[in-house]
Amino acid sequence: MEKILIITYYWPPAGGPGVQRWLKFVKYLRDFGIEPVIYIPENPNYPMLDNSLENEIPEGITILKAPIFEPYQIAGLFSKDQTKTISKGIIADERNQSFLQKSLLFIRGNLFIPDARKFWIKPSVKFLKTYLKEEGIIKIITTGPPHSLHLIGLKLKQELDLKWIADFRDPWTQIGYHKKLKLTESSKKKHLSLEREVLNSADQIITTSFTTKAEFTEKTSKPISVITNGFDAEKSEAQTNELDGKFSISHIGSLLSERNPENLWKALAELVKENSDFEKDLELKLAGTVSEEVVTSIKSAGLGDKLQLLGYLSHKQAIALQQKSRLLLLIEINSEETRGIIPGKLFEYLMSKRPILAIGPQKWDVQQILKETDSGEYFQYSERNKLKGVILSQYEKYKEGDTNFVKGEISQYGRKNLTEELASLIKSV
Repeated sequence: MEKILIITYYWPPAGGPGVQRWLKFVKYLRDFGIEPVIYIPENPNYPMLDNSLENEIPEGITILKAPIFEPYQIAGLFSKDQTKTISKGIIADERNQSFLQKSLLFIRGNLFIPDARKFWIKPSVKFLKTYLKEEGIIKIITTGPPHSLHLIGLKLKQELDLKWIADFRDPWTQIGYHKKLKLTESSKKKHLSLEREVLNSADQIITTSFTTKAEFTEKTSKPISVITNGFDAEKSEAQTNELDGKFSISHIGSLLSERNPENLWKALAELVKENSDFEKDLELKLAGTVSEEVVTSIKSAGLGDKLQLLGYLSHKQAIALQQKSRLLLLIEINSEETRGIIPGKLFEYLMSKRPILAIGPQKWDVQQILKETDSGEYFQYSERNKLKGVILSQYEKYKEGDTNFVKGEISQYGRKNLTEELASLIKSV
């Protein structure tokens, strides 16, 4: 069985979407003749935890650990909440930023390039050089963000001349929050230079979206494959048919200050005013970190009594919420830079077979997947009337007793099928 070293920052007990992708790949790689060896930090500073995910780590997997210096831990001595917020990528509009947050953003953007995990690069290269030689492993995968891990791959590639696959779960310089880091011109150039060097040194690049592949194609001639995130078919089989008694509209995941579809809240508020039954039946459930700007917008629209802030849910709890909800919200920042962001939760939404309302930028990659699987509707931020009409149509189905389970073909996004695709790519490198 061919061995490959996977270098990742996020690993159980880390919570959130960053851990899911490679945890699931590792779960199935052995089925396709690949033996994964995992390298992770010994003392990471994860912004959220989900201990239940530790139960999904396959037995007998070799997991290597090495200490990491985390600047966020020091910054947390001054403002734990601000530090956690920034580490999650939740950055308020500049007009709403405190002096402390502005200072932390400047430090994060200009002193820690490409990110605050840069101090793990040198010790990791030293440790892994010895291990790779001793074990005879000649292929590695790095997954980012944090993109510092790609610099570990770059150094190992340069010093050992091994085969290297760079997996980008998100873009680097073209991700939405990059412009908010208060970068100096020299810092911008350094990010671009490092990104270019990684893209042109890796033997194979993987992206999770079609747009990111297109953007990278402009920067490198190296082969690029799209392997999206997915859902675990084993969990799909355990789906419950019990639905909420109320007309519940749910969002699972972080809602940043810029991920705030005010026209959605206004459309719901109009329906509440126009339809007394709708007013009685509506529930708006938000699970995960929600910015104050989003909460304020919802309350300003007159929906405060409909809002349920559920906080962080374990992966198991999140799946249960998705399966019970009448409608699922998928919301992305309305920006050209986010067209290539396909949230991992989209695929678990598909697994739940509940109708999806996706609100995001023009030409968003999500639109292609929804159309392909016939799993929901896509809207631009400005399309209030269209959005209102679809919600009303879904509500009428609810009142008629229609369970409205989505029946589109989604098997191509099962984690095991995606892992088979990954294993073929590993063998071909």
